[in-house]
Amino acid sequence: MGLIAQLAVKQDAIVDKWFARVIDTYPAETARFLRRQKDPFANPVGQTTFQNLATLVAMLDSDWDPEKARAALDPIMRIRAIQDFSPAQATGFVFDLKQVIRGMMASPMDPGRIENLVALDQRIDELILIAFDIFMLCREKIYELKANEMKNTTYKAFAKAGLIKEAADE
Repeated sequence: MGLIAQLAVKQDAIVDKWFARVIDTYPAETARFLRRQKDPFANPVGQTTFQNLATLVAMLDSDWDPEKARAALDPIMRIRAIQDFSPAQATGFVFDLKQVIRGMMASPMDPGRIENLVALDQRIDELILIAFDIFMLCREKIYELKANEMKNTTYKAFAKAGLIKEAADE
């Protein structure tokens, strides 16, 4: 059985293991909640993450499209961008997919399979780069919003104290 065929057969198990690794990147109490709470309304972070991981795994075969991958990674990275993760911590979960897949492969590597694995690794590497781009864009926006809020707060405080003189209309 080829690598892509194995991926299709074991897709659900791959998603489950990858999701478990993503959850393990959170603090222990948060990870317990994300693992146990199955209600999508009570646990939107877990639900969003799981669904989009499943989409990404499904796309690793012949349906690979970088724009669809970006669309699936975007909600996950937006969530991780507002949390207390460094860029490496926020995007590192994508690397875990390589280990999950290798751990589920049944037989030794033959030359044809190595080519498939190299192609798969390239797709996962592309996912990592996409995740990093999304994360950095989100963080940039967050810092921009914080800076604007600080400017507005400072301006209002100065105006209230009478330290700002409005320019006269001409």
